[in-house]
Amino acid sequence: MTRIAALPFEQTAAGAQTQLEGIRKGLGFIPNTFATLAHAPAALSGYLALSQALGKGTLNAKSREVVALASSQVNGCEYCLAAHTLFAGKAGLSAADIRSARDGEFDAVARLTRQIIESSGRLSDAQLQAARDAGLSDAAIVEVVANVALMTLTNYLNNLAETAVDFPPVTV
Repeated sequence: MTRIAALPFEQTAAGAQTQLEGIRKGLGFIPNTFATLAHAPAALSGYLALSQALGKGTLNAKSREVVALASSQVNGCEYCLAAHTLFAGKAGLSAADIRSARDGEFDAVARLTRQIIESSGRLSDAQLQAARDAGLSDAAIVEVVANVALMTLTNYLNNLAETAVDFPPVTV
């Protein structure tokens, strides 16, 4: 049972409705996580702004999904694992790739994501150098941190709210 209910579209603030309508156009529906974020229109707006900005950054869609999967696995977010398993498949990751990304083993981005979360960003010099040696530029490293922050917002919100999963479920 959800602890913070997804807001019905009609009950959201006008500005949030505009943003939710954009999500509906893009995905074909309004996922419960966004309807839950709509309780705080500023939080919804901030999430969408950062997400859109990062979509134009150094990391491609596949790498952003790797961050989402690794973050959601570490943070135990059933909702985000379900959503990003679907999106990762659309970005070209196989089922085996998705499992590997969730475990933080798929590539340098997955390893770095897991290390950032598990150490609260306090990586050793050797871990940071390993990311660089694996081909990650400083721009990519900063964007991994930003994507981790974005995912932490939704992971924590969904864990707290116990958001009803409206994507094909996966096991945590």
